[in-house]
Amino acid sequence: MTGTTDTAAGRSAHRPFRVLVVCTGNICRSPMGAVVLRERLREAGLAEAVEVESAGISDDEHGNPIDPRARTVLAEHDYPVPEHSAHQVAPHELADFDLALAMTGQHERVLRRRAERDGDERTAEIRLWREFDASAPERGTVRDYDLDVPDPWYGTQDGFYGTLDAVERGAEGLVSYIKEQLGAGDVPGSSATGR
Repeated sequence: MTGTTDTAAGRSAHRPFRVLVVCTGNICRSPMGAVVLRERLREAGLAEAVEVESAGISDDEHGNPIDPRARTVLAEHDYPVPEHSAHQVAPHELADFDLALAMTGQHERVLRRRAERDGDERTAEIRLWREFDASAPERGTVRDYDLDVPDPWYGTQDGFYGTLDAVERGAEGLVSYIKEQLGAGDVPGSSATGR
């Protein structure tokens, strides 16, 4: 490929760093995570350097909008809530992303199997969302499900507040991690300072 430089992640320097946030049905946790992460990246001056999308491991909610309870909680906290249409992670979709963030250990296992089945030359780095939460236990010291972002779908509106809290805590660490991946002072379109 002429005219492009590949980064360590195998990403062309001429395209944004791409993040895929994944939960079960793509109507609660993953769209909440995508909304919050986009906003944190915008605040850090990285909106043009990073694209954030979301998906589910199941197609049960295919085409559905974000859960109304998630929409309400996000709006109450002044997050912009875009139109949303749920979709399942498709074959070879992980190859289009640099980082895939699983909301639970189960989601992470499904994504790893998907990547293995796809057999693409390059695929997204697959991590748990709460690995980036400074208040969460360190991975390897607890069972994977101890790092799950709570699923609010089965409960009441109140559960969505707890989910938003976990999502916000993880987003803070994710912004730092993404900055590292992009390389200090090497971020196209960034107005972030302090590097």
